[in-house]
Amino acid sequence: MGEQHAVKFPQEVLDEYAALGIDLPALFSAGHLGERMDIRVLEASADRVVGTMPVEGNTQPYGLLHGGASAVLAETLGSVGAMLHGGISKIAVGVDLNCTHHRGVRAGLVTGVATPVHRGRSTATYEIVITDEESRRVCTARLTCLLRDAG
Repeated sequence: MGEQHAVKFPQEVLDEYAALGIDLPALFSAGHLGERMDIRVLEASADRVVGTMPVEGNTQPYGLLHGGASAVLAETLGSVGAMLHGGISKIAVGVDLNCTHHRGVRAGLVTGVATPVHRGRSTATYEIVITDEESRRVCTARLTCLLRDAG
């Protein structure tokens, strides 16, 4: 945990941020909470963000994946997509998160895929589907972010 992982960004996005001296992979990481939960963002664009999280270490007292852990994974992936949609002049701030938990998971790795539902000038909404290693849906989430001007 806590180690750096390479995120796959579109080259034109990397170039845009690099021209401003911004380390995009570091900027769009899962942060300290994501590090503790071992969330790994594997691929990121405004059209699709993919990340994984182990079940181990992220369970509730019954030994199942904690619903809050699924929510953290969902908000992380949706926020990255919204931030990439907003571009360098905006910051994305989550204003609404809804999660429906479909099945319990006791072990392995879950994968989340965030795709846009709405991308506007002031808000962006992403659907995040979290699946287990057998591609069974574990959680469906929807995140709406406010796109604020970067200070």
